[in-house]
Amino acid sequence: MPELLTKESFKEKIFDFEQKKEWEYQGDLPAIVDFYADWCGPCKMVAPILDEISSEYQGKMHVYKIDTDKEQELAAAFGIQSIPSLLFIPMSDQPQMAQGALPKESLQKAIKDILHVE
Repeated sequence: MPELLTKESFKEKIFDFEQKKEWEYQGDLPAIVDFYADWCGPCKMVAPILDEISSEYQGKMHVYKIDTDKEQELAAAFGIQSIPSLLFIPMSDQPQMAQGALPKESLQKAIKDILHVE
C-alpha cells in the first residue's frame, strides 16, 4: 500500500524544501508521490491503480500519497493546482509532474521512461 506522507515525513524521505533550494532527492529508490484529496472523484479512480503498482513494483520503487487538504503547505510548495497530480521522482534526474487520472498503462510507461524501473 502507498505510504501517507505529512510535511515532516516528506522533508525526511523526499526533499527538505524548507532548507534546500536545489532539488536533492533523499530516497533510496525512485518514487511516485500522489497529491490527492478524499473528495476528489478522479483521485478515487487512481487510488486502486496506485495500490496495484505499489505491490507490483515493491522493492523497486516507493509510492507515496499526500492529502492536499491536510498538507496545504506541501501542496503549495509544489504548485499543486489540480488533483490528482503525480510527482515522478527518478534517482538522479529532476522530478516530473503529471496531472489527471492516468490509466495504468500510462503510469507504467512513465515508471519505465522517467523512473527507469522495469
